[in-house]
Amino acid sequence: MTSIRDLPKQERPREKLVELGSRALSDQELLAIILGRGTQKHDVMSLSRRIIAIIDIQGVDITAADLLDVEGIGPAKATLIAAAFEFVRRRVRPEGVRIKHPTDVLPLIQHYADRKQEHFIVVSLNGAHEVMSTRVVTIGLVDQSHVHPREVFSDPITERASAIVLAHNHPSGQLVPSPEDLDVTHRIKVAGDILGIEVLDHVLFTHKGFYSFAEHDQL
Repeated sequence: MTSIRDLPKQERPREKLVELGSRALSDQELLAIILGRGTQKHDVMSLSRRIIAIIDIQGVDITAADLLDVEGIGPAKATLIAAAFEFVRRRVRPEGVRIKHPTDVLPLIQHYADRKQEHFIVVSLNGAHEVMSTRVVTIGLVDQSHVHPREVFSDPITERASAIVLAHNHPSGQLVPSPEDLDVTHRIKVAGDILGIEVLDHVLFTHKGFYSFAEHDQL
């Protein structure tokens, strides 16, 4: 089992944060700093990776109880993570961020670029195209995510959203939509027209860049 102490100093999360700033760290590295240390069975980096898989599904509404099934996570670590989420939620909210261009949505989703599976994300917007929420609705296979319009629109309907932006990461690194991407976008767009919720864009993204359906007249 590799510990953080085994890593070169410049690759250790704490040292990396001091040297490069928090934005340079992955989700896994940031959570490793919060946890502080791992257990006898699981080093802190692998423990962080397992917790992030749960956070991707539960989102910002994650609770301490959601984390207790992870081996190596007891009440102390679970409540620490839940408290950290609540502290940030009370102070930093996406509401008020206005989406005018595909790049405006990237800060809300870019941290999913390093995931090994496709994460299909829906950003709900109000009538002024201000962000109401950002949610992962499905997590798929290595190279594809199966998503149904009912999953996409479930929360936007409850929120009374006026529009949505779709997004998903491409673990392959390719910034070209697949035939499946085109098909699912069309189906969601048709469903949105029926519901009166406009689909403004579908953004594919990787660490290297993004691809906008709207910019390529594919909506």
